[in-house]
Amino acid sequence: MKKLWGTLALLFLLLSIIPVISTAKELQNKELDYQVIPDEAIRLRILANSDSDKDQNLKHKVRDEVNEVITEWVKDIDDIEEARQLIQDRLPELEEVVQDTLEKENSQEDFELEYGENISFPAKLYGNYLYPAGEYEAILVTIGEGTGSNWWCVLFPPLCFLDFFNGTSVASDDEKAEKEEKEEKVEEEEVKVEFFLFKWLGLS
Repeated sequence: MKKLWGTLALLFLLLSIIPVISTAKELQNKELDYQVIPDEAIRLRILANSDSDKDQNLKHKVRDEVNEVITEWVKDIDDIEEARQLIQDRLPELEEVVQDTLEKENSQEDFELEYGENISFPAKLYGNYLYPAGEYEAILVTIGEGTGSNWWCVLFPPLCFLDFFNGTSVASDDEKAEKEEKEEKVEEEEVKVEFFLFKWLGLS
């Protein structure tokens, strides 16, 4: 009888522990769902001509080219003033990148490229973190009418592996490894609890 009561008590304890482990696992995953943008940051925002598939695909092409070029420029820079000066000096090169991309895609759309501290951004809920609407320092590329869905990221410090428009993250190899390690630790804890229960009941 005592063993029966002990078994029931252990089962109750186990059922209490599992939700805690699951909650911890969810919190660990959520930690990778967003990253706070520093106060001093330079963003990139690209507005598509419209929401048609063609215009959205063109926006993505421009995004890829511009992001690749600027990421290469600032990869060894850790001072925002230096990054600002470099971008300001090389804006004509960025305009050429956008123009070449549009021509490569056989697009006749006009575009505007501007860099300033008062570029408007809408509010964005990313994971469980809200990026408030406001005016931020950024490079803004407007393609055609600029009435389509926008895409944006943070160029400096480099955070463009985060897709803030879709609210998803594209983790780097290090982040993926860290996430897998955390998941393995949680799984090990679950296995240890289950093994202890089976051993205590004489099932192993």
